[in-house]
Amino acid sequence: MPSLVRTRPWDVHRLPPAEGRNFLVTGGNAGIGYFVAEQLASTRATVVLGSRDATKAAAAMASIRSRVPGARVRHLRLDLADLSSLKSSVEALELERLDAVVHNAGVLLDEPQRRETKDGNELTFGTNHLGHFALTHWLAPLLSAAHGGRVVITGSFVGKSARLDLDDLQTTRDYRPKRAYERSKQAQMLFGFELDRRLRAVGSTTLSVVTHPGGALDSLTPSRPSVHVRTTGERLRGLPAGILVQGKEAGAWPAVRAVLDPSVVGGQLWGPRVFGLRGAPGLESVRGHLADTVLGARLWAASRDLTGVEPTFGPG
Repeated sequence: MPSLVRTRPWDVHRLPPAEGRNFLVTGGNAGIGYFVAEQLASTRATVVLGSRDATKAAAAMASIRSRVPGARVRHLRLDLADLSSLKSSVEALELERLDAVVHNAGVLLDEPQRRETKDGNELTFGTNHLGHFALTHWLAPLLSAAHGGRVVITGSFVGKSARLDLDDLQTTRDYRPKRAYERSKQAQMLFGFELDRRLRAVGSTTLSVVTHPGGALDSLTPSRPSVHVRTTGERLRGLPAGILVQGKEAGAWPAVRAVLDPSVVGGQLWGPRVFGLRGAPGLESVRGHLADTVLGARLWAASRDLTGVEPTFGPG
């Protein structure tokens, strides 16, 4: 893993221009993904919102355009829970190159019943990890066509300490929705680091970078009418928590920096600077399970077997 390096000052409110570049944000219609898309749109780049729901995507695009005059945003129908649909979704992008993809979409279920995707995978793991793993395979030619393209994995603070069970990736034993989510986010992060090792091994210019938003609460998130509305009561109740955590607008900052900052290096982990929970984005050490190269390689092999594909990049 690369060591921590000093970087130039980064202002989350003054992003560098990115006109002419193309970015895809999965789950860009809501939550942190929405704010990633909004902030990237402010750079004059073309931002594609990957979402299953065209109505929610339309509301998100209208909100972005109301805040970013002349924003170049469009919708791509994307269902990460249906692996057979991903190839046609990527073809529908109709792009010659993709400068970055932000793997942000994800599900966290409330109900105690275990559910499965169309492909028979546990829904949380299948959507959050396997869907993004397979999507990266189909996006590889477009990312390779953009010199220095980036795969940005949005992990989670809880994913850093989860314990992935390679013998039960589908959580068939003792299913608990929160634990399934934590494991799926660690799987995403392990994938991001393993992908970077493989990219470096073949001399690819594409980068794989892992980020996490820290503690990001709705009650600390500014309103975006038709996408998210925060009541006065919610705002007041959330103020004490603001000492330790932040809203989803700030939670988007690490991913946005990973897309835009020219000093970012593949294999890095970016998160909020203050205890990994809030504040401007900063580099974090990669340690523990996330630094386990054997675990990353075994997860990769299992993901390949479950999806029938694997991300493959050539040199250059």
